[in-house]
Amino acid sequence: MNKIRVGIVGLGANTRLRHVPGLRACEAVEIVGVCNRSQASTRAAALQFGIPRSYSTWREVVADADIDAVVIGTWPSLHCEVTVAALDAGKHVLTEARMARDADEARQMLAASQRHPNLTAMIVPSPIGLAVDQVLREFLDQNFIGRLQEVVVLGVTDMFADPASPLHWRQATKHSGLNVLTLGILHETLSRFVPDPVSVFAQGSIYNETRIDPLSGIRVSVDVPDALHVLTQMPSGVKGIYHLSGVASLGPGLQIHWYGSEGTIKLLGSNPEQLFMGQRGTGELKVVEIPAEKRSGWRVEQEFIGAIRGEESVKFTTFEDGLRYMLFIQAVTESLRTGMPATLRT
Repeated sequence: MNKIRVGIVGLGANTRLRHVPGLRACEAVEIVGVCNRSQASTRAAALQFGIPRSYSTWREVVADADIDAVVIGTWPSLHCEVTVAALDAGKHVLTEARMARDADEARQMLAASQRHPNLTAMIVPSPIGLAVDQVLREFLDQNFIGRLQEVVVLGVTDMFADPASPLHWRQATKHSGLNVLTLGILHETLSRFVPDPVSVFAQGSIYNETRIDPLSGIRVSVDVPDALHVLTQMPSGVKGIYHLSGVASLGPGLQIHWYGSEGTIKLLGSNPEQLFMGQRGTGELKVVEIPAEKRSGWRVEQEFIGAIRGEESVKFTTFEDGLRYMLFIQAVTESLRTGMPATLRT
Protein backbone atom coordinates (compact mmCIF):
# COMPACT_ATOMS: atom_id res chain seq x y z
CA MET A 1 0.00 0.00 0.00
CA ASN A 2 1.41 3.38 -1.00
CA LYS A 3 2.02 5.68 1.94
CA ILE A 4 -0.12 8.82 2.13
CA ARG A 5 1.83 11.79 3.45
CA VAL A 6 -0.18 14.46 5.24
CA GLY A 7 0.58 18.09 6.01
CA ILE A 8 -1.42 19.94 8.68
CA VAL A 9 -2.32 23.64 8.51
CA GLY A 10 -3.59 24.65 11.94
CA LEU A 11 -3.03 22.01 14.60
CA GLY A 12 -5.78 23.22 16.91
CA ALA A 13 -7.99 21.55 19.48
CA ASN A 14 -10.01 19.26 17.23
CA THR A 15 -6.93 18.33 15.20
CA ARG A 16 -5.12 17.35 18.39
CA LEU A 17 -8.10 15.47 19.77
CA ARG A 18 -9.35 13.78 16.61
CA HIS A 19 -7.31 14.14 13.44
CA VAL A 20 -3.79 13.34 14.62
CA PRO A 21 -4.72 10.09 16.42
CA GLY A 22 -7.28 9.25 13.69
CA LEU A 23 -4.75 9.61 10.90
CA ARG A 24 -2.09 7.68 12.81
CA ALA A 25 -4.55 4.83 13.28
CA CYS A 26 -4.81 4.48 9.49
CA GLU A 27 -2.48 2.08 7.74
CA ALA A 28 0.40 3.59 5.72
CA VAL A 29 -0.35 7.22 6.64
CA GLU A 30 2.34 9.62 7.88
CA ILE A 31 1.96 13.15 9.20
CA VAL A 32 5.06 14.78 7.76
CA GLY A 33 4.62 18.50 8.42
CA VAL A 34 2.73 21.19 10.31
CA CYS A 35 2.18 24.95 10.19
CA ASN A 36 0.41 26.94 12.92
CA ARG A 37 -0.33 30.66 13.30
CA SER A 38 3.11 31.41 14.75
CA GLN A 39 6.54 29.85 14.39
CA ALA A 40 6.66 29.21 18.14
CA SER A 41 3.33 27.40 18.06
CA THR A 42 4.45 25.44 14.99
CA ARG A 43 7.66 24.29 16.67
CA ALA A 44 5.80 23.34 19.84
CA ALA A 45 3.23 21.29 17.92
CA ALA A 46 5.90 19.55 15.86
CA LEU A 47 7.81 18.64 19.03
CA GLN A 48 4.74 17.51 20.97
CA PHE A 49 3.47 15.24 18.21
CA GLY A 50 6.77 14.14 16.72
CA ILE A 51 6.11 15.73 13.33
CA PRO A 52 9.37 16.00 11.36
CA ARG A 53 8.79 19.17 9.31
CA SER A 54 7.83 22.68 10.43
CA TYR A 55 6.73 25.32 7.92
CA SER A 56 6.78 29.10 8.22
CA THR A 57 3.60 29.59 6.17
CA TRP A 58 0.74 27.46 4.97
CA ARG A 59 1.85 28.13 1.40
CA GLU A 60 4.98 26.10 2.08
CA VAL A 61 2.81 23.16 3.10
CA VAL A 62 0.79 23.39 -0.09
CA ALA A 63 3.93 23.72 -2.23
CA ASP A 64 5.75 20.73 -0.71
CA ALA A 65 5.91 18.05 -3.40
CA ASP A 66 6.29 15.36 -0.72
CA ILE A 67 2.81 16.02 0.66
CA ASP A 68 -0.18 14.16 -0.77
CA ALA A 69 -2.98 15.53 1.41
CA VAL A 70 -3.59 18.67 3.47
CA VAL A 71 -5.65 18.74 6.67
CA ILE A 72 -6.90 22.26 7.47
CA GLY A 73 -7.62 22.83 11.15
CA THR A 74 -7.68 26.65 11.10
CA TRP A 75 -10.53 29.02 11.82
CA PRO A 76 -12.97 29.41 8.88
CA SER A 77 -11.23 32.60 7.77
CA LEU A 78 -8.50 30.56 6.04
CA HIS A 79 -10.48 27.57 4.80
CA CYS A 80 -11.20 28.87 1.31
CA GLU A 81 -7.76 30.23 0.49
CA VAL A 82 -5.87 27.16 1.71
CA THR A 83 -8.33 24.70 0.19
CA VAL A 84 -8.29 26.21 -3.28
CA ALA A 85 -4.50 26.47 -3.29
CA ALA A 86 -4.08 22.91 -2.05
CA LEU A 87 -6.45 21.41 -4.61
CA ASP A 88 -4.84 23.40 -7.43
CA ALA A 89 -1.47 22.06 -6.23
CA GLY A 90 -2.74 18.50 -6.58
CA LYS A 91 -3.37 17.78 -2.89
CA HIS A 92 -6.34 16.00 -1.35
CA VAL A 93 -8.09 18.20 1.24
CA LEU A 94 -9.85 17.60 4.55
CA THR A 95 -10.98 20.92 5.97
CA GLU A 96 -12.43 21.62 9.38
CA ALA A 97 -16.02 22.82 9.58
CA ARG A 98 -17.58 25.35 9.08
CA MET A 99 -16.78 25.11 5.39
CA ALA A 100 -16.04 28.81 4.83
CA ARG A 101 -16.84 32.34 5.95
CA ASP A 102 -19.74 32.72 3.53
CA ALA A 103 -21.47 31.16 0.55
CA ASP A 104 -19.24 32.90 -2.02
CA GLU A 105 -16.16 31.25 -0.52
CA ALA A 106 -17.98 27.93 -0.40
CA ARG A 107 -18.72 28.24 -4.13
CA GLN A 108 -15.03 28.89 -4.82
CA MET A 109 -14.07 25.78 -2.86
CA LEU A 110 -16.62 23.64 -4.66
CA ALA A 111 -15.46 24.96 -8.03
CA ALA A 112 -11.86 24.07 -7.14
CA SER A 113 -12.90 20.54 -6.21
CA GLN A 114 -14.78 20.20 -9.49
CA ARG A 115 -11.67 21.27 -11.39
CA HIS A 116 -9.89 18.30 -9.80
CA PRO A 117 -12.39 15.43 -9.66
CA ASN A 118 -9.53 12.96 -9.09
CA LEU A 119 -8.80 14.54 -5.71
CA THR A 120 -10.73 13.92 -2.50
CA ALA A 121 -12.30 17.07 -1.04
CA MET A 122 -14.04 16.54 2.30
CA ILE A 123 -15.28 18.66 5.19
CA VAL A 124 -15.13 17.49 8.79
CA PRO A 125 -18.78 16.65 9.45
CA SER A 126 -21.05 17.69 12.24
CA PRO A 127 -20.54 14.97 14.87
CA ILE A 128 -24.17 15.23 15.94
CA GLY A 129 -26.16 12.23 14.76
CA LEU A 130 -23.25 10.15 13.52
CA ALA A 131 -23.68 7.47 16.17
CA VAL A 132 -27.41 6.95 15.52
CA ASP A 133 -27.53 7.80 11.82
CA GLN A 134 -28.50 4.35 10.54
CA VAL A 135 -31.32 3.75 13.02
CA LEU A 136 -32.68 7.28 12.65
CA ARG A 137 -32.78 6.88 8.87
CA GLU A 138 -34.58 3.57 9.20
CA PHE A 139 -37.32 5.03 11.41
CA LEU A 140 -37.83 8.02 9.13
CA ASP A 141 -37.81 5.84 5.99
CA GLN A 142 -40.39 3.54 7.60
CA ASN A 143 -42.66 6.55 8.15
CA PHE A 144 -42.65 5.97 11.91
CA ILE A 145 -43.83 9.52 12.65
CA GLY A 146 -46.20 9.73 9.69
CA ARG A 147 -46.25 12.94 7.69
CA LEU A 148 -43.55 15.34 8.87
CA GLN A 149 -45.15 18.57 10.11
CA GLU A 150 -42.56 20.46 12.16
CA VAL A 151 -38.89 20.36 13.12
CA VAL A 152 -37.31 22.01 16.15
CA VAL A 153 -33.58 22.63 16.47
CA LEU A 154 -32.08 23.56 19.85
CA GLY A 155 -28.53 24.66 20.57
CA VAL A 156 -28.95 26.27 23.97
CA THR A 157 -25.88 26.35 26.22
CA ASP A 158 -23.97 28.68 28.55
CA MET A 159 -20.61 28.52 26.75
CA PHE A 160 -20.45 32.34 26.49
CA ALA A 161 -22.56 33.24 29.54
CA ASP A 162 -19.71 34.73 31.58
CA PRO A 163 -19.43 38.40 30.49
CA ALA A 164 -15.87 38.53 31.85
CA SER A 165 -14.59 35.73 29.64
CA PRO A 166 -12.37 36.79 26.72
CA LEU A 167 -13.54 37.03 23.13
CA HIS A 168 -13.78 33.58 21.55
CA TRP A 169 -12.91 33.29 17.87
CA ARG A 170 -16.48 32.13 17.23
CA GLN A 171 -17.66 35.55 18.44
CA ALA A 172 -15.69 37.48 15.80
CA THR A 173 -16.87 37.62 12.19
CA LYS A 174 -13.31 38.20 10.95
CA HIS A 175 -12.44 34.69 12.18
CA SER A 176 -15.71 32.77 11.90
CA GLY A 177 -17.38 34.52 8.98
CA LEU A 178 -21.17 34.44 9.00
CA ASN A 179 -21.32 31.32 11.18
CA VAL A 180 -23.25 31.76 14.43
CA LEU A 181 -22.95 29.54 17.51
CA THR A 182 -23.92 25.92 16.69
CA LEU A 183 -26.27 26.88 13.85
CA GLY A 184 -24.11 25.24 11.20
CA ILE A 185 -23.48 21.87 12.83
CA LEU A 186 -27.10 21.46 13.88
CA HIS A 187 -28.49 22.47 10.49
CA GLU A 188 -25.99 20.19 8.75
CA THR A 189 -27.25 17.25 10.81
CA LEU A 190 -30.90 18.07 10.10
CA SER A 191 -30.19 18.49 6.37
CA ARG A 192 -29.10 14.84 6.18
CA PHE A 193 -32.74 13.88 6.67
CA VAL A 194 -34.98 16.67 5.36
CA PRO A 195 -34.99 19.03 2.33
CA ASP A 196 -33.33 22.41 2.55
CA PRO A 197 -35.66 25.25 3.52
CA VAL A 198 -36.74 27.71 0.85
CA SER A 199 -37.04 30.69 3.20
CA VAL A 200 -35.88 31.84 6.63
CA PHE A 201 -36.71 34.60 9.07
CA ALA A 202 -34.12 35.33 11.74
CA GLN A 203 -33.65 37.55 14.79
CA GLY A 204 -30.54 37.79 16.94
CA SER A 205 -29.35 39.40 20.14
CA ILE A 206 -25.94 40.40 21.51
CA TYR A 207 -26.10 40.62 25.30
CA ASN A 208 -22.40 41.15 26.04
CA GLU A 209 -21.45 43.79 23.50
CA THR A 210 -17.71 43.95 24.21
CA ARG A 211 -15.02 41.49 25.31
CA ILE A 212 -11.25 41.44 25.63
CA ASP A 213 -9.56 40.13 22.49
CA PRO A 214 -6.94 37.65 23.78
CA LEU A 215 -4.74 38.23 20.71
CA SER A 216 -4.41 41.99 21.23
CA GLY A 217 -5.45 42.49 24.85
CA ILE A 218 -7.83 45.22 23.67
CA ARG A 219 -11.55 45.41 24.44
CA VAL A 220 -13.42 45.03 21.16
CA SER A 221 -17.01 44.86 19.97
CA VAL A 222 -18.72 41.49 19.64
CA ASP A 223 -20.37 41.20 16.22
CA VAL A 224 -21.75 37.65 16.36
CA PRO A 225 -25.11 37.12 18.13
CA ASP A 226 -25.17 35.58 21.60
CA ALA A 227 -28.63 34.23 20.78
CA LEU A 228 -30.42 33.48 17.53
CA HIS A 229 -33.99 32.55 16.62
CA VAL A 230 -34.83 31.33 13.12
CA LEU A 231 -38.11 30.33 11.49
CA THR A 232 -37.84 28.24 8.32
CA GLN A 233 -40.14 26.82 5.67
CA MET A 234 -39.38 23.77 3.52
CA PRO A 235 -40.67 23.26 -0.04
CA SER A 236 -43.47 21.02 1.27
CA GLY A 237 -44.62 23.68 3.73
CA VAL A 238 -43.05 22.00 6.77
CA LYS A 239 -42.02 24.63 9.30
CA GLY A 240 -38.85 24.73 11.38
CA ILE A 241 -37.93 26.54 14.58
CA TYR A 242 -34.28 27.09 15.55
CA HIS A 243 -33.33 28.39 19.00
CA LEU A 244 -29.61 28.98 19.50
CA SER A 245 -28.00 30.59 22.56
CA GLY A 246 -24.58 30.69 24.12
CA VAL A 247 -25.69 32.55 27.24
CA ALA A 248 -28.50 30.38 28.62
CA SER A 249 -27.87 28.83 32.01
CA LEU A 250 -29.06 25.23 32.43
CA GLY A 251 -30.29 25.08 28.83
CA PRO A 252 -31.27 21.85 27.05
CA GLY A 253 -28.01 21.59 25.06
CA LEU A 254 -28.04 20.34 21.47
CA GLN A 255 -31.21 18.65 20.25
CA ILE A 256 -33.21 18.08 17.06
CA HIS A 257 -36.91 17.13 17.09
CA TRP A 258 -39.04 15.73 14.28
CA TYR A 259 -42.79 16.09 14.85
CA GLY A 260 -45.10 14.13 12.55
CA SER A 261 -48.77 13.33 12.17
CA GLU A 262 -48.30 10.00 13.96
CA GLY A 263 -45.35 10.47 16.29
CA THR A 264 -42.18 12.21 17.42
CA ILE A 265 -38.45 11.58 17.27
CA LYS A 266 -35.94 13.47 19.42
CA LEU A 267 -32.18 13.35 18.95
CA LEU A 268 -30.16 14.44 21.97
CA GLY A 269 -26.61 15.34 21.03
CA SER A 270 -25.23 14.33 24.41
CA ASN A 271 -22.37 11.93 25.01
CA PRO A 272 -23.39 9.26 24.29
CA GLU A 273 -26.05 10.36 21.83
CA GLN A 274 -29.59 9.26 22.48
CA LEU A 275 -32.75 8.84 20.40
CA PHE A 276 -36.22 9.11 21.94
CA MET A 277 -39.29 8.06 19.99
CA GLY A 278 -43.00 7.66 20.49
CA GLN A 279 -46.23 7.47 18.55
CA ARG A 280 -49.50 9.23 19.10
CA GLY A 281 -51.52 7.60 21.84
CA THR A 282 -48.62 5.89 23.65
CA GLY A 283 -48.34 8.67 26.23
CA GLU A 284 -44.57 9.12 26.37
CA LEU A 285 -41.31 9.06 24.47
CA LYS A 286 -39.00 6.12 25.11
CA VAL A 287 -35.29 5.81 24.59
CA VAL A 288 -34.30 3.73 21.56
CA GLU A 289 -31.73 1.05 22.20
CA ILE A 290 -29.24 1.18 19.32
CA PRO A 291 -27.89 -2.29 18.42
CA ALA A 292 -24.10 -2.40 18.50
CA GLU A 293 -23.95 -3.41 14.84
CA LYS A 294 -25.96 -0.31 13.87
CA ARG A 295 -24.19 2.22 16.12
CA SER A 296 -21.58 4.12 14.20
CA GLY A 297 -19.44 7.03 15.29
CA TRP A 298 -16.41 9.12 14.44
CA ARG A 299 -14.43 7.70 11.52
CA VAL A 300 -13.67 10.95 9.69
CA GLU A 301 -9.98 10.28 9.14
CA GLN A 302 -10.58 6.69 8.00
CA GLU A 303 -13.23 7.91 5.57
CA PHE A 304 -10.89 10.58 4.17
CA ILE A 305 -8.02 8.13 3.67
CA GLY A 306 -10.36 5.48 2.29
CA ALA A 307 -11.73 7.97 -0.24
CA ILE A 308 -8.21 8.93 -1.33
CA ARG A 309 -7.43 5.26 -1.93
CA GLY A 310 -10.69 4.69 -3.80
CA GLU A 311 -11.94 2.26 -1.18
CA GLU A 312 -15.05 4.27 -0.30
CA SER A 313 -16.87 7.49 -1.12
CA VAL A 314 -17.23 10.50 1.14
CA LYS A 315 -20.46 10.05 3.08
CA PHE A 316 -20.03 12.88 5.62
CA THR A 317 -19.51 15.70 4.36
CA THR A 318 -18.90 16.63 0.69
CA PHE A 319 -18.24 20.12 -0.63
CA GLU A 320 -21.74 20.02 -2.16
CA ASP A 321 -23.12 19.41 1.34
CA GLY A 322 -21.02 22.25 2.69
CA LEU A 323 -22.32 24.70 0.10
CA ARG A 324 -25.88 23.72 1.03
CA TYR A 325 -25.44 24.63 4.67
CA MET A 326 -23.47 27.77 3.81
CA LEU A 327 -26.37 28.94 1.61
CA PHE A 328 -28.64 28.47 4.62
CA ILE A 329 -26.26 30.44 6.86
CA GLN A 330 -26.03 33.17 4.21
CA ALA A 331 -29.84 33.47 4.11
CA VAL A 332 -30.01 33.66 7.91
CA THR A 333 -27.46 36.48 7.82
CA GLU A 334 -29.44 38.34 5.16
CA SER A 335 -32.60 38.08 7.26
CA LEU A 336 -30.73 39.32 10.35
CA ARG A 337 -29.43 42.29 8.37
CA THR A 338 -32.74 43.32 6.80
CA GLY A 339 -35.19 42.26 9.47
CA MET A 340 -37.18 40.53 6.74
CA PRO A 341 -37.59 36.93 5.53
CA ALA A 342 -34.87 35.79 3.13
CA THR A 343 -34.98 33.24 0.32
CA LEU A 344 -32.24 30.64 -0.06
CA ARG A 345 -30.28 31.21 -3.25
CA THR A 346 -28.28 28.71 -5.25
